[in-house]
This record gives sequence, C-alpha cells and structure tokens, in this order.
Amino acid sequence: MARYIFITGGVVSSLGKGIASAALGALLQARGYRVRLRKLDPYLNVDPGTMSPTQHGEVFVTDDGAETDLDLGHYERFTGRSANKRDNVTTGRIYQEIIAKERRGDYLGATVQVIPHVTDAIKEFVVEGNEDYDFVLCEIGGTVGDIEAMPFMEAIRQLGNDLPRNGAVYVHLTLMPYIPTAGELKTKPTQHSVKELRSIGIQPHILLVRADRPIPKEERRKMSLFCNVRETAVIQALDVATIYDVPIAYHQEGLDTEVLAAFGIDPAPKPKLERWHQVVDGITNPEGEVTIAVVGKYTGLKDAYKSLIEALQHGGIANKVRVKLDWIESEVFEKEDPTPYLERVNGILVPGGFGERGSEGKILAAKFAREHNVPYFGICFGMQMAVIEAARSLAGIEQAGSTEFGATPEPVVGIMTEWMKGNELEQRASEGDLGGTMRLGSYEARLKAGSRIADIYGDTTINERHRHRYEVNRTYRERLEAAGMTFAGMSPDGLLPETVELADHPWFIGVQYHPELKSRPFEPHPLFASFIEAAMERSRLV
Repeated sequence: MARYIFITGGVVSSLGKGIASAALGALLQARGYRVRLRKLDPYLNVDPGTMSPTQHGEVFVTDDGAETDLDLGHYERFTGRSANKRDNVTTGRIYQEIIAKERRGDYLGATVQVIPHVTDAIKEFVVEGNEDYDFVLCEIGGTVGDIEAMPFMEAIRQLGNDLPRNGAVYVHLTLMPYIPTAGELKTKPTQHSVKELRSIGIQPHILLVRADRPIPKEERRKMSLFCNVRETAVIQALDVATIYDVPIAYHQEGLDTEVLAAFGIDPAPKPKLERWHQVVDGITNPEGEVTIAVVGKYTGLKDAYKSLIEALQHGGIANKVRVKLDWIESEVFEKEDPTPYLERVNGILVPGGFGERGSEGKILAAKFAREHNVPYFGICFGMQMAVIEAARSLAGIEQAGSTEFGATPEPVVGIMTEWMKGNELEQRASEGDLGGTMRLGSYEARLKAGSRIADIYGDTTINERHRHRYEVNRTYRERLEAAGMTFAGMSPDGLLPETVELADHPWFIGVQYHPELKSRPFEPHPLFASFIEAAMERSRLV
C-alpha cells in the first residue's frame, strides 16, 4: 500500500519545492523504495502549454504528450522515472472535468460545490494508479494562504483522515530570512506560515527551512516549540554548489530519516548514495572548461531553459568538464555584428522558441557557426532557423522563410496540418485552439546509416519527445541536400524531417525534437555528450 508525502510551501514562492520533492524522492529510491512524484498546480490554465516561458518557465513534455510543469523535469532527472500526463494536474483541468460531468448530468441534480465535488476530484487524482508504489510524493504549487490553492489544501487535509493511520506525512518548506541590521535569522515568518497551515487543519510533521547560513540550535528549538514539530524534524536547507548535491545535503541533515520515522518505519534500509557522490564530484572537480553560447529569446528567465541547462551540464559530466553558459538575446544580432559575441565561444546552441521576434538573430548565429566551423546545435526552432539559413546562403533561395511569421514566397518551414501518431492520423487546423494542439510527446525517427547523428546514437531508430507546430518543408529537401545539408533523420513514413546536419562541418546538427527532456545526470543524452566533446575540440583551437 502506498504511503503519501505532501510537500507544501510557505512565506514566499520559488523556495525550491520541486527540487526538495525530487531530492526526497531520490533519497527514498536510494533506500530501495518505489516512488512516484506528482504536482498539483493551483492556476486556472488547463496546462502550462499556452503560458509564456518568461512567466512560468519551460513547458516540460512527457512521453505520452502532456505539457506539464517544469518540476516534472526535476522529478525525472532525480529519480530516472518517466512522468506521464497523470502526474500533473491544475485547477483548470479539475474544473474542466467537473463541468463536463455536470453538463452530462453525472451529479444527478446535486448542487456542484468546491466541497465535496472539487476536493473529491483532487483526491481521486492523488490516489489513482498508485498500487505499484511504496511512496507517492505530491507537491502543491504556490504558497499556503494563496486563495487559489485552498481547494488543494483542503483536499490533502481530508486525505490525512481518509488514508489509514500513518498513511500521510506533511512536509512544509519555509524561508528563514537573515536581517543584516539585527544580525539575526528570524523564525517569525516560519511561525506565521505554520499558523496559516494549522488554521486549515494541517499540522506539518517536518519543517524544511531554507536559509543562507546555518541555523543555530536555539532557533531550531524555538521553531519546534512554536510550530509543534519535533526538534529533530526541523531540517535546515542551505544553498549548495549544485542541485545534485541536494539529496546528499538533505540526507546529512536527516530529512529522509525523519520522514520514515513519521511513518513509523524503523529501522529503515540504509541509502546507497554513491552515484550521487560521483555526479557531484564530476561537477565540482572538472578537468577543463568549455563555453557555450545559448542564443535565445527568453534569456531573461533561465527557468525557460531549465532542462536545456541541465542537459548541457550532463554533457559536461560525461566529458569531465565544466560547461560555462554565455546567454545571448538573439535580437542583439539583428542590430550588431555577432562576431565579438561568438568568436571566442566553443559551441553555439540555438534552442526552441515561438514567434518571429529574434528569429533573424538566430539565423545569423547559425550562419556564424557554419562559416567559422564552430560546433552548432539547433533544437526545434533552432533547427528550423539553421535550415532557413542554409536555404538562403547555400541553396540560393533568398526569400526562404517560415509561415509562422506570415505569408512567404518560399515556405521552407510551414505549419503541419496532419501527421501520423502510431497508426492514427492526427489532424489540426491553422485557425484552431493553441492549447494542446502541437505535435506532442514521443515519436519514432529513422536515422540514415553512416550519418553523424546515427553514429552518435549508435542506432538508426530513435524515440524522442516533440513539441512543435511547424516543420521543415520536405519539398525543399533535394535542393538543400544538393547544397550540402543532409536530412539525416526522418519520420518512419518519410514525410517529416527530424534531423539535419552538415557533412563538411566539425559538428553541425539540428533536431526537430527536444533531446534535453530525456537527459539524466546518470545517463547524459548522447547528443549533448557529443556536442560538448566537439566544443572541447574547438577549445583547443581557439
């Protein structure tokens, strides 16, 4: 029978509930337990698919095609377990399902209310399909006291009574600020946050307290006393050099021990943390350094590229080097010469994105990489811009463009209206809804034997996760290949270009999918490992 751990946040947002949940899941997994992590998001969007990355960060895509919160990326990277569409739910999706039931008459004339109908739907989501797991960790988005989070808080309160005794544990993450003028760490914000939580009927078993310096024993005792928590269950959560050090740090502070004790599990299996120590050692003791220019349009918020950042770091672990990222807003290149920005970098990566803003700057980044033999990695939109650049510069198609930006006489990139998903035909209309209508999830691709990318994968059949609405127009394939760009990967039916590369370049690859979503610290994605290796070769020449 699964036991449930509910992770809530207090004082302020962005304290790291996602990392804390992922780290705790990893620690329980290291003890031999089977874990599942789920995220409950209070916002009214059905999913984050239509939200701006500058507001919400990246959209993480699962194998089964769900657009989810970026925290699911942390869950996957820390536990190695692939998430699915049932691991993330929002207020919008809950209400969407309830209203659909009401319209069908499923409630038999009852007045539909937050309690019990909304809370029952949330509880059903939390407990469904957990028969094969020992622990289910549920992170509740937002902060205690947020009005939109109240139905979720009420639902997990009810679950504390619905589940068998010792079936649920509550972990509350708070902030302990340091006041320089007083020279003190302050416990009052945590006290008020726990008071708010207790006012709705939830008594936390464990406090996970974020602080920028060690918390004195007296302050821990004070929080224990005023928050009604065992003193050993007041766990300090200090900043660490890398997020992959968090499981080790939390174990040293006793987080997993206290969680198991709260469930009455004693003695517990000892954790095996050797691989975490190896990853941290690889990051903190590199044998060299490479600089990668990331030319994007959401560089003001690094969370917009969270999985990408981690995948590049994984590539560094595979090659025993530190990966330094040089963030460049692509619009800069539309006004200034790219040379001063790019001449000293060891690799150029153009990530995914949407819309015309900054697109010409990305095209110029691809042009610089091609002309100066700098390793280039184009992901999704970055592949499309590289193809447009090759069409203009190599194939003589001067007006090459994308219909994403409006009508163009040479639609080298165009909108997809239909494609195969397994044995089923997926169809979309250009004027249809934006949410959930892209080519989403894992799709198979066939790689050309002998191509660089097939050699990197060591296979000619791959499965990767996609999130795109536009596609390189295959009718231009012959002209582009005649100019030197190889279409090395195609969909199984041969209709959709999946990868391109330049044979006469040290390392120039574009992929329509998002390989960063499947990279793990223990299993770096082969494309990122190869890209960083090429950047190392470049560093010896610069």
